[in-house]
Amino acid sequence: MSIYYIDGEFIDADKAVLSFNDMAVLRGYGIFDFLRTYNGRPFYLEEHLERFINSGRHVGLEVQQSLSELTEIVMETLARNNFRESNIRIVLTGGISPDSITPQGNGRLAVMVTEKLDLPGWWYTDGAAVVSADVERYVPEAKSTNYMNAVLTQQKAKKQGAIESIYVDRNGRVLEGTTTNIFLFMDGKWITPGQDILPGITRSVIMDLMKGEYEVDVRDITREDILRAEEILITASNKEVVPVRQFDDKIIGDGTVGPETRKVMEMFAAFTDEYGKGIAGKKAV
Repeated sequence: MSIYYIDGEFIDADKAVLSFNDMAVLRGYGIFDFLRTYNGRPFYLEEHLERFINSGRHVGLEVQQSLSELTEIVMETLARNNFRESNIRIVLTGGISPDSITPQGNGRLAVMVTEKLDLPGWWYTDGAAVVSADVERYVPEAKSTNYMNAVLTQQKAKKQGAIESIYVDRNGRVLEGTTTNIFLFMDGKWITPGQDILPGITRSVIMDLMKGEYEVDVRDITREDILRAEEILITASNKEVVPVRQFDDKIIGDGTVGPETRKVMEMFAAFTDEYGKGIAGKKAV
């Protein structure tokens, strides 16, 4: 049984409750962030918390706790659980409002620690399929609890045998997945979008690792780029680095995990192994 932090209390997960009058329920108004541990060590906790606070600024939802206070809460919640590896979700709800739409600064803070479960191994050995979705996230810089587009597009993706939907805007720009960032390898370099996306923490770490071995081009990606891509991968806190063998109807490369993707996967695995041992990660807790 998980132990959660809810507004100053540590309680069993099955006893955690939220009012139906909270704007998170009525309006989907709230923010969150998500990370995992390596060898019990939260991966880039400070950066995730900074993004959490920044998400609040973007949507007008002020986080009352300081960065150091949030860090202490997360670490204490983690210590009260006993998993080999953990997922950590930090949530601030919109709170209760008399008119159900105007924030009153009474949102509820929760830290939810759950066991990290393994994802299907074939994603990494064989590569996975993704599909495009004509979606533009509202306030993409904020990690909000409004995930209606993600829920709907993921249902469609699964019906097509894909594991992820990749958002494409009205101008044909390939932006990001419902919970992932995307990289293309072509012309000897890695390319990733830089505008109108949620800045992924794992994405940032992988970009730093890539820059030691490759040229990395941060620019808009088009559907034409997808057709030309030699390799594609997606990244996320829970998924790490997943090779993409198919994008819509397009088989990427020869349909197997490409050598450059495999190299990035190996670099990230080595880095996270060192991170878990406390010998990598400049700003991490």
